[in-house]
Amino acid sequence: MQEKGGISVSTQNIFPVIKRWLYSDKDIFLREVVSNSCDAVTKLKRLVSLGECESGGEYKITVSLDKDAGTLAVSDNGIGMTADEVKRYINQIALSGALEFIDKYESKDGNSSGIIGHFGLGFYSVFMVSQKAEIVTRSYDGSPAVRWVCDENGEYEMSECERAERGTDVIMHISEDETSYLDCEKIKSILKKYCAFMPVPVFFEEDGKSEQINDTDPLWQRNPKDCTKEQYDEFYKKLTGDYEAPLMYVHINADYPLNFKGILFFPRVKNEFEPVEPKVSLYYNQVFVSESIKEVLPNYLIYVKGVLDCPELPLNVSRSYLQTNTYVNKVSQHISKKVADRFVQLFNTEREELEKNYADLSLFLRYGCMRDEKFYDRVKDTIMFRLTDGKLVTAGEYLEGKDEGTVYYTAEKETQSYYISAYNAKGIKVVEAPRMVDTQFMQFLESKNEKVKFRRIDSGVEALGDAAENDETLASLFAEVSGKKPEDIKFASLGEDSAPAVITVSEEMRRMREMMRMYGLGESGAPDETLTVNTSSKAVARLPELDDARRKLAAKQIYMSALMLSRRFTPEETEEFVKLNTELLTLI
Repeated sequence: MQEKGGISVSTQNIFPVIKRWLYSDKDIFLREVVSNSCDAVTKLKRLVSLGECESGGEYKITVSLDKDAGTLAVSDNGIGMTADEVKRYINQIALSGALEFIDKYESKDGNSSGIIGHFGLGFYSVFMVSQKAEIVTRSYDGSPAVRWVCDENGEYEMSECERAERGTDVIMHISEDETSYLDCEKIKSILKKYCAFMPVPVFFEEDGKSEQINDTDPLWQRNPKDCTKEQYDEFYKKLTGDYEAPLMYVHINADYPLNFKGILFFPRVKNEFEPVEPKVSLYYNQVFVSESIKEVLPNYLIYVKGVLDCPELPLNVSRSYLQTNTYVNKVSQHISKKVADRFVQLFNTEREELEKNYADLSLFLRYGCMRDEKFYDRVKDTIMFRLTDGKLVTAGEYLEGKDEGTVYYTAEKETQSYYISAYNAKGIKVVEAPRMVDTQFMQFLESKNEKVKFRRIDSGVEALGDAAENDETLASLFAEVSGKKPEDIKFASLGEDSAPAVITVSEEMRRMREMMRMYGLGESGAPDETLTVNTSSKAVARLPELDDARRKLAAKQIYMSALMLSRRFTPEETEEFVKLNTELLTLI
C-alpha cells in the first residue's frame, strides 16, 4: 500500500534548532526584528499610495531597552496585523507575509516598494537570546488589537488587548545567559551596524533619552547628478573610518535588467603586497547583510571599499551568504563595465585630476586589464605610463601617434640613471616601471598588440649608437678581466662623451629568468650580462698604448664602472672594486 503526505515539524523539534543554529551571529536577531518593522511601515506606505488607507503621519521605528525589566522592545507604526494574520504569519513558522503582500498589491502598477519580507522564520530569531517574546499589534483596518506571547519551548497564548494606534510592538524578554543584550552600548553598536541606512527612521531609547540611529537617504540611493565630491568624500570617511579621501569613486545606479545600486571607492594603496579582502558591504533594500561580498566583485577589485544594495540577490535563510548564479555574474560584469566607464570619463573630461592619483589607480587598471578582456577593451586607449620626468602619456602619445614602435622603460630609476640620461640625450623618453605588475602588464600589452614592444633601457644599445667591428684583442682582454666569454663582449660606437662600456641583458633572457624565479624553477641570480665596449671612448682608445699590467687594470676599471652603472654591486664585487681602486691609486 502506497501513502503520500507532507512532512510536519513540531515546535519541540524546531525551537532548539532556531536557538542554536538559525544564524551564525546572534546579533542578527535585532536586524530581523527591525527589518520586519521596516516592512510593516513600507507596506502601509504602499496602501496609502493606493488610497486604501489614510496616512498616519510620521513613520518611525523605536528600539527601547529596559534593563530593570530585562526587556528589549522594537515598536513601529506600520501596517499592523489582525488576529488571523498573526495566526498565519507567526504561528506558522517560516511563512512569509511579504510574498503574499507583493502578489496582492505590487502587481497593480509594476513598482516595487522594497519589501524585505521574511516575517516568519526571521522573527523567531528572537529566541536565540530571549526566554519569552511578546507581540502587541493592531491592524490598520481597525480590527481589535492582539497580544501574542510565546515561551522558548514554543508554547504560545493569544488574546485581544488594548493598543491605541495601529502598528506592532515586539517585546523580547532576554534570557539569563544572554544579559549582554541588555547593555546600551552593545545594542546601539548592533543597530548602527545593521540598521544604519534603513529607509524608515530608527530611534534608540533608554532612560528617557532618544537617538536616531540611521540615515534614511544614503548617498547610494540618490541620483549621482545630485551628489557632490565633498559628499562622496564625507560618506567614504564615515563608512570606512579612513582619514584620507578616496582616489576615485564609482556611483552605480542600475535599473533594468539588474536593479541594484551602490558606490565603490578606490582608496589610496598603502602597500601593494599587503594581503587584503574587499571591504564592500552588501545591503538588501538598505538593510545590512554582509561586509564581505567578494563573490559579487570582479576579482581585480582587491582593494575597493564601499556599498552595494542588491534587492534581487539570492540569499540563503540567514541572508549572510550569496548563492552563485547567473545573476551574481551579471552584477559582477556590470560593476566591471561601470568602473571602466568611470576611468574613461575621467580621462576624457578630468585628465589632470586623474593624473594626480594615477600612481595608485594604475594598479587597479593593470590588474583589471589582465584579468578581464572586456575591461581592457574599454580602457585600453586611456592607459598611461609615467615618464622619468614625471609626465604621464599613453602608448600612442609616447610613439607620437604611430601604431608601432618600441617603448623603453626602466625598472630602477635611481640605479639606471646613467642609461636614462643617455636615452634622453638621444631624444628618447623613458617610462618608469618600478612594480612587478608594471612589467607583467607590459608583456600583456605586447600579447595584445604585436606592433608595440617594451624594452628595458639596459637590454641593448641599438638606440644609443651603431654596432662596431669586433676587436678580437680587446674582446680577449675584457673577457679575461670580467670572467666572461669572448662572445659576450660586444662593440659599439656610443659617442666620445659616453661611458667607456655598458652592461646589457637581453629582454628575452631577463624575462625568462624572472619567470623561472617567480615559479621557483631556477636560480635567483642576475641574468647573463653582455659587456658592450664603446669604441668611441678615449679611455678605450688608450688601452693599446699601456703596458700589459696597466692595460688589465684599466680594462678591469672600465668593466667594474660599467657594472656600477647598471646595477648594485654584490658584496664580493664591492670588495673587488675597493681593491682595484687602491691598486690604481698607487700608480698615480
